[in-house]
Amino acid sequence: MSNAIKIFQGRFGRVALLDMSAPLVGHAHHHCHILLKAGGADSAFSVRGETAPLTDDSAVLVNAWEHHAYTHPVPPGERTLILALYIEPNWLAEIQRSLAMSGHPRFFPQSCVRVTAATRKITEEFVLELWWADEVSPSRLEQLLFNLIISVVEGYSGWRDLVSLLRSKPPVATDPRIRQAITLMRQDVGRELDMDSLAAQAGLSRAHFFALFQRDTQVTPLVYANVLRFEAAVQRLTQTQASVGDVAHGLGFSAPGHFSRFFRQHLGITPSDYRRVVNLFEPPKSDAVPPAPVI
Repeated sequence: MSNAIKIFQGRFGRVALLDMSAPLVGHAHHHCHILLKAGGADSAFSVRGETAPLTDDSAVLVNAWEHHAYTHPVPPGERTLILALYIEPNWLAEIQRSLAMSGHPRFFPQSCVRVTAATRKITEEFVLELWWADEVSPSRLEQLLFNLIISVVEGYSGWRDLVSLLRSKPPVATDPRIRQAITLMRQDVGRELDMDSLAAQAGLSRAHFFALFQRDTQVTPLVYANVLRFEAAVQRLTQTQASVGDVAHGLGFSAPGHFSRFFRQHLGITPSDYRRVVNLFEPPKSDAVPPAPVI
């Protein structure tokens, strides 16, 4: 069974050191997502249906709202240690203006990037710091995280070209009927997704609703609803004292076991495991935004 060694959560998003032994279902995040191999067997993700290898020499990059899945194509019994970064675009924008478009669907022009010797060194330093979580200050963590992100993406020219990115359509629902459907979905993330009802309320046929939704959000209504439900689960597990059973009930699961299975399929661990290992980081008390290197 997969398990989490360390998880950090803060205004930067989430950082997780995961010991993976099984695949994950197809899903998406509102974060931009960087995955680096920290040890174990070579593995892979599927990003928009194409294989993206995760090796010592190759990192996986997933844009915000880009459909992906962890496939774990390794021999039985072998495991992969993954450093998974779920980065909040707003946090990056505070630090470096040229990273303001990290929530753009084409921020990463491809799903893989070569891991340089410098990136490998920074990754190893970062992983070592994770083992001593109690001694890592928020300022130190954010600086290490930012340096790692820059090391991964610095080989790209496109992320610096804000004009070209701004010319591309961002991943927002421009059709008012889809915006209305998303508003309804957000109002009650625990409600079971009823495609026919949502389509009817939007004044669309089921097929037309599905096509418009995927065109405007890059994902299906079910994947979008699961993103909302998963993020609500993370928020309730970390920001409230509610029991796992109460969180499950509040999110519309008929039994805690169903909630645990849903959570494990999306992250590889159970809700109880997440709550047990997560470290919550408040913003740094001084120098709230770490100084950005000259790039």
